[in-house]
Amino acid sequence: MAINSGTADTSPSKIVVLGTGGTIAGRASSAGDNIGYTAGEVGVAQLLESIGAFQNGALALVAEQVAQVDSKDMDFALWQRLAGRCAHWLAQPEVQGIVITHGTDTLEETAYFLQAVLDPAKPIVLTCAMRPATALVPDGPQNLLDAVTVAATAGAHGVVAVCAGNIHGALDVQKVHSYKVDAFSSGDAGLVGVVEEGRVRLYRPWPGAVDSYKENMPLAQVAPAPAAIKNIVLRGADADGYWPRVEIVLNYAGASGLLVDALVAQGVRGIVAAGTGNGTLHVDLQAALLRAMAAGVRVRRSTRSVFGRVLATPADAIPDAHGLSPVKARIALLLELLAEA
Repeated sequence: MAINSGTADTSPSKIVVLGTGGTIAGRASSAGDNIGYTAGEVGVAQLLESIGAFQNGALALVAEQVAQVDSKDMDFALWQRLAGRCAHWLAQPEVQGIVITHGTDTLEETAYFLQAVLDPAKPIVLTCAMRPATALVPDGPQNLLDAVTVAATAGAHGVVAVCAGNIHGALDVQKVHSYKVDAFSSGDAGLVGVVEEGRVRLYRPWPGAVDSYKENMPLAQVAPAPAAIKNIVLRGADADGYWPRVEIVLNYAGASGLLVDALVAQGVRGIVAAGTGNGTLHVDLQAALLRAMAAGVRVRRSTRSVFGRVLATPADAIPDAHGLSPVKARIALLLELLAEA
């Protein structure tokens, strides 16, 4: 296995590993501490060394450190930088695929964002860990090894997440547990596949491989207009100020419209309502959302339920999020607004 940090390697088969930090790169003061760690302290090149002995020598791994953050602190500027680096490497003919080491907290958002913006013909594989690199039994090395296996698989494409041997599509993946090493689910859609002893076994096509993946999806939910891609990937350091403000509000017993009214007063451009059950909303919250729509704010309705989706009816006053979770619906709305900029 070759590990380098540049473009000198001329191997015909490269996997680029982009490090962003997260628990997989976390360090604790003792091996028995799986929660009192600092995320993002171990460099991506060092992470690759942990799997070096298990790699096929014919496969070159190119390490690049994009960031070293706790993924709870993921922001627009880092998304922009990451998308730009992915676009750069995907354009290189010798690159077979990309692996991104990422924190678990916002992995599902980054995965969805990259799929929507890039819709890549090569694989982009996000991987992670629930235990820090210094743990007595870290889960990161196996997850990273599995992610490299997926990225090197012939025919693989689109954005997926690999954790605990499971392959999740970017559209469906969701963190559903706060502690278990198998912390993710693909809900009703199910897994894309699994990694078993260094081999991939598919259960369904790779993301974007069939038209049904994009069926009934608004443009921004899968691949936004070229103008949006240019605005996101090529814009300069002012990216944070350029992104339209889109917020999420939650429905619950006794919910009011005060937060919505405050957001509108502050100039919010979009709101996603995380409703109860089938996207249901308290009468006061719904009234405030309708006022927001009348004021020109774009509103979408999702559900706070982990499984299932909002089943829309012609009588609905607020558009649904086409099956997206609240956090992914927020990204779709961001891209929708950017595409119009």
